[in-house]
Amino acid sequence: MNRIVLDDSEIFPSKVVCIGRNYMDHIAELNNEVPEEMVFFIKPNSAISHSLVFPKGQSSCHYEAEISFLIEDNKITGVAFGLDLTLRETQSKLKEKGLPWERAKAFDKAAVFSNFVSFDGDITKLEIELYINSELKQRGDYSLMINKPDEIIKEARTFLSFEDGDILMSGTPKGVGSFKIGDIFVGKIIYDSKIIIEERFEVL
Repeated sequence: MNRIVLDDSEIFPSKVVCIGRNYMDHIAELNNEVPEEMVFFIKPNSAISHSLVFPKGQSSCHYEAEISFLIEDNKITGVAFGLDLTLRETQSKLKEKGLPWERAKAFDKAAVFSNFVSFDGDITKLEIELYINSELKQRGDYSLMINKPDEIIKEARTFLSFEDGDILMSGTPKGVGSFKIGDIFVGKIIYDSKIIIEERFEVL
């Protein structure tokens, strides 16, 4: 089982619950329709990684930075910087045929996380930033989310159960794009204008 780190403790999530199309500007940049209901997909434990690895045998892969939450007792208890890696060309072909996205979203090392930190603050004050090679690529915050984290958890629980230690990825703001081996990513989680997480990844 792959693990995450919360403060100084190791946790082994059973799954990563993800919501798609949760920022209006991101929906627009991919020319997607605004969904009538929440769009969920799952990444298995085997997708969890602390390293940012370009998928073997692929010519292109997209990054999506997301505020990510640790769930315990169906509540948010931790926060991290997360990357949802996506094989966009594969995803587009699957969507055209009305097929599931697992091949594009759930491959090994497709869910990259910083260490988690305990969190019991005001989630409305959370922001995320992603820099690639020192250039700001993505920035988003709670106010821009169509569906708020507590609402997402409530809706998800109508059809699945959160095991303690599972992760919720809350969607990505605009600015997604491709990356290559050797790129340097710096992800930040900001709370009340203060950086609480800053993680550097070199693409392997």
